[in-house]
Amino acid sequence: MIDHNAAYLALTARDVRFDGVFFVGVISTGIYCRPICPVKPPRQENCRFFNSAEAAEQASFRPCLRCRPELAPGNAPVDNARRVAELLIQRLDEGLITERANMQDIATQFAISPRQLRRIVQQELGVSPFALKQTRRLLLAKQLLSETRLSVTEVAFASGFSSLRRFNDVFNSRYRMPPSRLRQQRHNPAPALTTHDTSCLQLCYRPPYDWPAMLEFLRLRALNSVEWVEDDSYARTVRLGPYQGWIKVTHAKGKPALQVEFTHSLTGALPTLLRRLRNLFDLNAHPMLIDGWLQQDPRLSASIRQNPGLRVPGAFDGFEMTIRAILGQQITVKAATTLGGRFAVAFGEHIETPFPALSQLAPLAERMAMATVDDIAALGIVSARARCIIALAQACASGKLILEGGTDPEGMIRQLLLIPGIGPWTTQYIAMRALRWPDAFPASDIAVRKNLGGVSTREAEALSHAWQPWRSYAVLHIWKNLPARDEQVTCEPDAASPERHD
Repeated sequence: MIDHNAAYLALTARDVRFDGVFFVGVISTGIYCRPICPVKPPRQENCRFFNSAEAAEQASFRPCLRCRPELAPGNAPVDNARRVAELLIQRLDEGLITERANMQDIATQFAISPRQLRRIVQQELGVSPFALKQTRRLLLAKQLLSETRLSVTEVAFASGFSSLRRFNDVFNSRYRMPPSRLRQQRHNPAPALTTHDTSCLQLCYRPPYDWPAMLEFLRLRALNSVEWVEDDSYARTVRLGPYQGWIKVTHAKGKPALQVEFTHSLTGALPTLLRRLRNLFDLNAHPMLIDGWLQQDPRLSASIRQNPGLRVPGAFDGFEMTIRAILGQQITVKAATTLGGRFAVAFGEHIETPFPALSQLAPLAERMAMATVDDIAALGIVSARARCIIALAQACASGKLILEGGTDPEGMIRQLLLIPGIGPWTTQYIAMRALRWPDAFPASDIAVRKNLGGVSTREAEALSHAWQPWRSYAVLHIWKNLPARDEQVTCEPDAASPERHD
C-alpha cells in the first residue's frame, strides 16, 4: 500500500529515490507522471498514486510527455511473487507469450494455476497479464518514437506489434493521438544516425550508481573478442535469436541514465536486449534502501560511504557468464582472459564490427552440447573442466537449466550442484549474477572470509544473516575493499584452491 501523504511529500520534493517506486495520476489532467516530473506539482486532492505505470494506464491515465514514465527504473525482484511477475514480463519481452496464448498456457509455463497467475500479476503490478503486455509494448514504442529516428513502421514491429495498423489503432486509442504526432511533439529531437547505422536509447536508474566500479568488475571478467571494456564504456557483440549486431553502453551526461547505442540489425529483439542490459548493469536496484540497510553493520559502513551505489553486475547471458566462471577456475585473471578468447574463437561465430576488439559472437549452449572433451581440451582446458562445460551446455540446451533472472534461485542451485565440477561457490556466484538473486552469499569464498577477519565458512554464513536480503551487495563491498590482487589465482574453493577472489 502507498502512503499518500509520504508519496505527496516525495513528489513535491522531486525525490529521485522514489523514481519508479510509485507513479502519480493527476485527476484534473488525466496524465500520470514520475515523482521527479519537472512540472509544477498538482494539489494533493487531485493526485492518485500507483505502484506501476501499468496500473496508472489501467486507470485510464496517459503518460506525461515531459517526465516520460517509460524511462522510470523498475522494482528489484526480492520475493517469489515479484519473481513470477518479473519472469512474466521477461517472457513477454522475449516474445515467448504470443497473441493467441491463453491464461492456461501462460500459467503452465510458470507451473502455477491461471488463478494464481492473475492474482500475482494483479497484486504486484495492478493489471492483468494481457494489459501488462500491451502497456509494455506501448511504452517501448513511445521511447523509440521520442529518442530514435526509426520509422513508425520499424517502431511498431520493434515494439512487438504484429502490424502497423494494429499499432496505430492501439496507440490512438490509448494516447489519443497518432504515433506521428508524438514524434512531432518531442522536446529533444533524436540525434542523427551514426555512420554505423545505429540508434541510441536511455536506460534510467536510481542514483547513486558506481559506474567506474561496474566497468572495472566487468573488465576483469570480459570474454575476449565478445566483450570490450574501456575506461568509460562497455561494448559487446550480440546474438538474440536470428538477430545479430553490437551494442555500446556509456553513462549519459548529467543524467541518472546509461546511454545504449545499438545497431539497427537488433531492432527486432529490442525488448529482450534492453531487459538483458538492465539485468547486466543492475539498473532496477534501490541503492538508498540497500545501502541504508547494510551500513548499519560497522564492517560495511566505511565501504558504503566510499562506494555508494555499488551494484551487483549481472549477466547478459547466463550460459556465457557461467562458462567464463568455469574457465577462470584455478588460473590467474590474465590466463583466464586468454583462455576465454580462444574459447570464443573456437566455438563462437565471426561477426564484423567497427571495433577491432569485437569479432566473435559468444558460443551457444547448443553448439557446446555437441562438442567433445578433446575439442575443448585442445585449447589448454583440463579434461575435468571440459566435461563440466559439456554437461552444463547439455542441461541448458535441453531446457533443464534456465540461467536467467526470475527463476527460483534455490531450486536452480540444487540443479546446478548435480553437475560434476560445479560446487557451492559456483552456484552462489551464478545465483548472484545470472539469476539476479540479491541474497546470494558464497560463504566459502577465501577473500570474503579473509576480509571478515579470517573467519571460517560457518562463521561467515552466520555473520551474513545481518545483511539479508541484500547479501549479494554485501559481497561486492567486501570484494571491493580488498587490496588490489589482479594477478592472484582466481580458482574457486569448489576446486580446493586457497586463493579464490573472483
